[in-house]
Amino acid sequence: MNKKRICLILGFVCLLLTLAVVVQIRTINSKISSINPAYVDNDLRDEVLRTKEEYEEKFKELETAQVDLETKRAEATENDEESAEKEQEVKISEAILGTTDVTGKGIEITLRDNQTVTLDTLGPTEDASNYIIHVEDLQNIVNELKNAGAEAISINDQRILASSTFECAGNIIRINGARVAAPFKIKAIGNQEELYEALKRVGGYLNWLDSWGIVTKIDKPNTNLTILKYGGTIKPKYMKEVK
Repeated sequence: MNKKRICLILGFVCLLLTLAVVVQIRTINSKISSINPAYVDNDLRDEVLRTKEEYEEKFKELETAQVDLETKRAEATENDEESAEKEQEVKISEAILGTTDVTGKGIEITLRDNQTVTLDTLGPTEDASNYIIHVEDLQNIVNELKNAGAEAISINDQRILASSTFECAGNIIRINGARVAAPFKIKAIGNQEELYEALKRVGGYLNWLDSWGIVTKIDKPNTNLTILKYGGTIKPKYMKEVK
């Protein structure tokens, strides 16, 4: 009987110890799961801040280098007519390329999603995406402006280059990697009347957007427009100079 009693006591004690260990493990896991997201958030926040600081530092270095380059150019072309002509050619090339701010006559286009259509007013077979502006819409308008002779174009102050990227990322649009959203303000420098007529023509892309209730407005400002330079760096991957 004593042996049986001892075995029962030992078994009961082992059971209690096992239950205690299980409860402790669950408690620790619970604390880890509640604390871990905070650690993750902090790590991500720190990483974002570090990346932002590095970007700002590199951007300042780039701006300083550009100022130094302009100074050196001015010194090199002073009292030298041939060098001054070359410098002017370089400036024109930079303006066309998109690496400098430019100003001139042109038009402004404002685009807004259809504000009257809601999920309640949509028919059972209608697609709500038909009433909002997509990345393809912006690309088509840019193409129409280029075909009409636009010399410089920007969308929400993002300079459009030959290498500019247009991406659809869920419910947002990225241009040159930067996030842009409606309302979209498109600026184009060129022959004001030709640009205006090209965009307003019957059968044009803006005319088609109008048919979906997307708000399109074209202005012909009396003052010059200013289109900002491309904020990134241009590094061709495949193109090389012919020597």
